[in-house]
Amino acid sequence: MIAPGTRATGPQRLDDFRGQRREVQEGGRTVITEPGRIIVRDPGGQAYVRHNEVERFRYGARDIQTQTVGGETRTVVIRPDGSQVITVMGRDGQLLRRIRRDDRGREIIIIDNSYRDPRATGGFFVALPPPTIRIPYNRYIVDAQEAEPEVIYDTLMAPPVERIERRYSLDEIRYSPTVRQRMPSIDVNTINFETGSWEIPPDQAAKLQVIADGLNRAMQQNPRAVFLIEGHTDAVGNDVDNLSLSDRRAESAATLLTQQFNVPAENLTSQGYGEQYLKEQIDGPSPINRRVTIRNITPLLTGGQASLPPPPPGTAPPR
Repeated sequence: MIAPGTRATGPQRLDDFRGQRREVQEGGRTVITEPGRIIVRDPGGQAYVRHNEVERFRYGARDIQTQTVGGETRTVVIRPDGSQVITVMGRDGQLLRRIRRDDRGREIIIIDNSYRDPRATGGFFVALPPPTIRIPYNRYIVDAQEAEPEVIYDTLMAPPVERIERRYSLDEIRYSPTVRQRMPSIDVNTINFETGSWEIPPDQAAKLQVIADGLNRAMQQNPRAVFLIEGHTDAVGNDVDNLSLSDRRAESAATLLTQQFNVPAENLTSQGYGEQYLKEQIDGPSPINRRVTIRNITPLLTGGQASLPPPPPGTAPPR
């Protein structure tokens, strides 16, 4: 499920979208749509947000082609150098695969979200025990404001803190905190978001340079590497506002990394978590909690083996 339409432009504040929200009940779930986002609240009260990441790939594109075959929608973004980013979506708008094709027609599957490990059970939520952290905590969650460039790069390339038992789908990683916690992360607390805004001011954009350098260097080592950019808010406001706001903050960071620092858009994915994971446990405004976090999720997608190839496009996953 993805939000209809294209990414909204104009003022970068949530106030502009509240009046455009529409809420419906579908199969016991509450589905809230707003420009560029869909927010789903399950009967148990758990909520999550989705958006269409294809919009980020349009920057600098020479051409964009979309076709639907057999219930799958393929969007092909053609770049000036002839390379392509192919996004395959299912009937329900869920990402199935993301592929990069070079100007010679050679393909690399960046994300295969159609794969389901035979050991996977149930839906997208995976309950694992919290990992045991055996490295210094300041190397497990790195403070970008204080870290040297080499520490940033080392963290982006660091192995899991515990053995990865199987491959996880992107959705399992997005919606399962104890799966994500297997990988070290970087808190990008150098950007100060204003309350209710996801705009990154020009004077703060340069603070992402060291992150971008580390990402580009990591992708030179592994062109298939995938990095999750997580958005977080403080505890001010309601959960719907905060999910939307955090998701837009994560996307803003991903967009800026591509447009200003040439980080390949297809190697990034973003997700907002609202106020679910407060760094500072307070109910009021907190610049510390209004942050984005970056982690390498490649070992989670590949089962801990970066060289393990996913099934080729069109191959049915094991059942």
